[in-house]
Amino acid sequence: MLQALSRIIRRRAVQASAALLVVLGLLTWWLLPIGEASPSGDLTFSTGSQNGVYQRYGALLKGALARDLPDVSIDLRSSEGSQQNLARVATGEADFTIATADAVAKYKRDHKPGADRLRGCARLYDDYVQLIVPRDSKVRSVLDLRHKRVGIGQEGSGVRLIAERVLKAAGLDPTREIAPFPSGIDTVPGQLQSGELDAFFWSGGLPTAAIEELSERFRIRLIPLEPELVEKLHSTGDPTSYYRAAVVPADAYLRAQNGVPVPTVAVANLLVTTDRMDSAMTEGFTRTVIKSRDRIGNTVHPAQLVDLRTAVYTDPLPLHDGARRYYRSVKP
Repeated sequence: MLQALSRIIRRRAVQASAALLVVLGLLTWWLLPIGEASPSGDLTFSTGSQNGVYQRYGALLKGALARDLPDVSIDLRSSEGSQQNLARVATGEADFTIATADAVAKYKRDHKPGADRLRGCARLYDDYVQLIVPRDSKVRSVLDLRHKRVGIGQEGSGVRLIAERVLKAAGLDPTREIAPFPSGIDTVPGQLQSGELDAFFWSGGLPTAAIEELSERFRIRLIPLEPELVEKLHSTGDPTSYYRAAVVPADAYLRAQNGVPVPTVAVANLLVTTDRMDSAMTEGFTRTVIKSRDRIGNTVHPAQLVDLRTAVYTDPLPLHDGARRYYRSVKP
């Protein structure tokens, strides 16, 4: 009799324990967003021109995303730069991209297709305007580019946008007073070295590998863009308010600068998506961008400047809800 009673008590205890485990499991499933922690699907990331910082950054970010989001497939698409990147994302041709804040502001001001759907995920690193000439060139300022052959970037690039604005701020008509070449960073170094160009503009992180490599095989110099030029840029309208006076550090291009810092213009880069993008996917994407800073920065040095404290400031774009959720999760 006592043995039978003991068996009944043990059986009921086991049943109660099993029921408790089921309840705990259901509670865990309800309370923890397990599905959201591992998003899946196919994404297109619009990068930039070959040999540019966007393109190299995108390739390394793809590897980091493969580790952090194993169920997400990333397709990289090269582009002419910021302006084309924004058009692709805004119209649904791509899901994420990088673009400069001035290009974003212009896209919104011009009411381009899908502009109101654009959202920011992170402020990344700054682009620095770099005006490159041969070491023995007589060009000493932007104004000296009059009647010169100048690489001003491809049609859809952020380089083209800022180069034309810098030329106008200096008092030059970029369509009539220079010979403009619509060349990107993949071709302008060779064109300068061969004598096809007298100068070229580039806007990118420091150092840009293509310019560093050019300086190692050909004697070049950086033309200073003085703070007064930034003031003139600001006087031309709202999208130019995102430019700031900056300095190319003395050690950015050792052979080109001879240990001398060069004043210039800088503008922030933003990680961009749209309000169509799923919050869990955006949260995971943003998390990887921040986490991979040091690993990617070992190869693409501008990535080292991605800072969690400032990443949340994506003006002129509102922050995507998924990115906001990530920043709240890591807030001290």
